[in-house]
Amino acid sequence: MRAERITGPVAFHGEGPVWSARWGGLRWVDMLAGDVLQLADDGSIARRHVGEVAAALRPRRGGGAVIGVRRGFALEEPDGSLRALPELWSGDDIRMNDGACDPDGRFYCGTMAYDETPGAGTLYRLDPDGSVAAVLAGVTISNGLGWTEDCTRAYYVDTPTHEISAFDYDGELRNRRPFARTDAHPDGLTVDAEGGVWVALYDGRAVQHFDAAGRLDAQIDVPAGRVTACTFGGDDLGRLFITTSREGLAAGEEPEAGSLYVAEPGVRGLPALEFAG
Repeated sequence: MRAERITGPVAFHGEGPVWSARWGGLRWVDMLAGDVLQLADDGSIARRHVGEVAAALRPRRGGGAVIGVRRGFALEEPDGSLRALPELWSGDDIRMNDGACDPDGRFYCGTMAYDETPGAGTLYRLDPDGSVAAVLAGVTISNGLGWTEDCTRAYYVDTPTHEISAFDYDGELRNRRPFARTDAHPDGLTVDAEGGVWVALYDGRAVQHFDAAGRLDAQIDVPAGRVTACTFGGDDLGRLFITTSREGLAAGEEPEAGSLYVAEPGVRGLPALEFAG
């Protein structure tokens, strides 16, 4: 299967696509530009600047969005106004990266060092009351995170490990263990309605699918080298939207990198979990 390009190279470092009916469709981030992008029905793209970094976002149950920004979190209110929460650190060596909400309405976002120092990252959790907890320390590039439909299992990526980890979930992430391994570097992921995991391969020109037992059984080829993340969308959640990056590429190299792609893999995804705050 091969993904189809549906936009031009609209992002320098496209990441974190999310489909929500509250937004009227798809949003994703141009992470290092600090922008949130939204795809309209006519194919046009709206862009909003939210900070130095726009790491990840999810819809809020009452409207608006929760956003991971460079040193913490921000809230988009239902009226569109933006409110930054207190920064979690003050240095310039660490930034937020990917994130997702859990079934209990809490938003997780993990960090990485700009120079990718091993073990410098942390996975943080923002609770609806505004409190923040560090739930996983010692990671290097905190990346994809998603839950199964029955909410009993979560999947997580720390990119340099080449591994997708599984956790049991009962309100907390427990019993971390290997689920699947990739030859390339895994990045963002999404879970489908059949319990399979789709993971973007940052240097692999593809999205790979692992069934619920962790067996590789499908691949979507992407005509861009740096594949960053994926999510299901469309009215029936049957289309897989795929983001790409041109970070680290020379001028003129891979001219279509940074575009948005789509494929129809024959399974449906799950609705985006929302932030309860």
